[in-house]
Amino acid sequence: MTAPPRCTVIVPTYNRAALLRYTLDSFVRQDMPVDDFEVIVADDGSSDGTDALVAGYADRLRIRYFYQEDEGFRAAQARNLGLRDARGPVSVFVDSGVVLSSRALTAHCAAHEKTAGPAAVIGYVWAAPSTNTPPPGSVDPADPDGTIERLARDRSLPDIRDYYYERYGEQLWTLAAPWLVFWTCNVSVNTAQARAVGMFDEAYRSWGGEDVDLAYRLHRAGARFLLSRDAAAVHCPHPKEDTRSAKANHHYFAAKYDTPITRLRPDHDNFLIEQIIRDQNLPSCAEYLAARGNG
Repeated sequence: MTAPPRCTVIVPTYNRAALLRYTLDSFVRQDMPVDDFEVIVADDGSSDGTDALVAGYADRLRIRYFYQEDEGFRAAQARNLGLRDARGPVSVFVDSGVVLSSRALTAHCAAHEKTAGPAAVIGYVWAAPSTNTPPPGSVDPADPDGTIERLARDRSLPDIRDYYYERYGEQLWTLAAPWLVFWTCNVSVNTAQARAVGMFDEAYRSWGGEDVDLAYRLHRAGARFLLSRDAAAVHCPHPKEDTRSAKANHHYFAAKYDTPITRLRPDHDNFLIEQIIRDQNLPSCAEYLAARGNG
């Protein structure tokens, strides 16, 4: 019988075979032995040969492929396909087109294994989308380690959350709302805890917010939020998703949890909410709900 893996890597995808190849290639280059992790590709209805691409990695990775019919944007449900069947105690979420540094999986697992109790680990992501598209040649998908070394040396294309880390510090477990920067392009969770809090909310049927929703519930359940710069990745340039749906999803989130802190999300920059909480001395969500008698 094959021993359980240290972690399960879950990659949702939809008609991005070329980008998915870069991601899977980065898994092949991990310094973690291939028998120590498994990969689940959760396909949200692709028609571009993604199934054949994944099958081509069976001789290099412990890899499984799950498919659901194309019924519109169902990234949350695709991630749940993987999370529900994950065999590792840690589940790492990576998006198609995100390439991991060679030691990223080792770093994710180490962060969990040295933490007492469940953790939620945020990996560092170089060249993540922002208002500027990375210049041609700045990202080499075939050499994420070299790309990261060069970007760090040149102080170019850092993680767009650096402003947040510099403003509030990197001890994320001390913050009121660290879930705001938990983005599933490169994060990891305690598999059992993620299942226990209900996994991803499948009511999110358009881009934006299902990752923060899960992170909020993990935070309420006591997960220790950590930043791991060693669990680094590079975001390959590609056309952006239609982000206009995010506003409606933020309103859904605010109404769903209905606390002074969650109500801030639709109308305020994610990176400034922590300061608003401090300036207004807002109660934590747990304190607010307990005072109302429904905590």
